[in-house]
Amino acid sequence: MHQDTVTIRTERGLTDITRQVGKIVQASSVKTGLCHVFIRHTSASLTIQENADPDVRTDLEAFLSRLVPDGDPLFRHVDEGPDDMPAHVKAALTSTSLTIPVTDGRLGLGTWQGLYVWEHRSRPHTRSILVTVQG
Repeated sequence: MHQDTVTIRTERGLTDITRQVGKIVQASSVKTGLCHVFIRHTSASLTIQENADPDVRTDLEAFLSRLVPDGDPLFRHVDEGPDDMPAHVKAALTSTSLTIPVTDGRLGLGTWQGLYVWEHRSRPHTRSILVTVQG
């Protein structure tokens, strides 16, 4: 078993972390197993999405922002601004952890798949992602 952390600076939307997580998998020397990825935050999430067309990521952000808009008067928790509670809702609707197969010492993602941190807050943040590889 091998464990490491990825720390990244994010802006609202999807930030590709495939390469950073892939390096941890390679460093683990695991050839066949599982890679568990967990984000240590409540206002950002993880997703596997298309890595070729950036319009997909833009459209996903537009859809989720329309579904859960900033400043919605429904929310009482606004301690850190109008995007505070919407970010928590978005994280609850998406994923805070993912498990990806490790095959031949690499992430077993499909050709068009990438691993992303989805930042739900308006301003940039530093996010910590715990990566555990076992096999």
